[in-house]
Amino acid sequence: MPTYDYKCSACGHDFEVFQSISAERLTECPECGGAVERLIGAGAGFLFKGSGFYQTDCRSSDYNKAAKADKPTASPPKKDEKSASKKDAKKAQ
Repeated sequence: MPTYDYKCSACGHDFEVFQSISAERLTECPECGGAVERLIGAGAGFLFKGSGFYQTDCRSSDYNKAAKADKPTASPPKKDEKSASKKDAKKAQ
């Protein structure tokens, strides 16, 4: 059930009412008995609690394995390979 905000046009009293969507609007201020107007609210907000939620929280282990396999592995050539290729180039000359 939603919470509705009301404001009295006579005394300016602001108040909230927890009522069903199908319930009739309030017409009378509980403070002075004047006419009230239902305000447009922002609605419910999100509350983030805990350690957080990440993209991978709901992924299966199979999905994670496939994602790792799809990533390109760009590793620089090892020092031994560089020196070996230079030695081979010198020998060829």
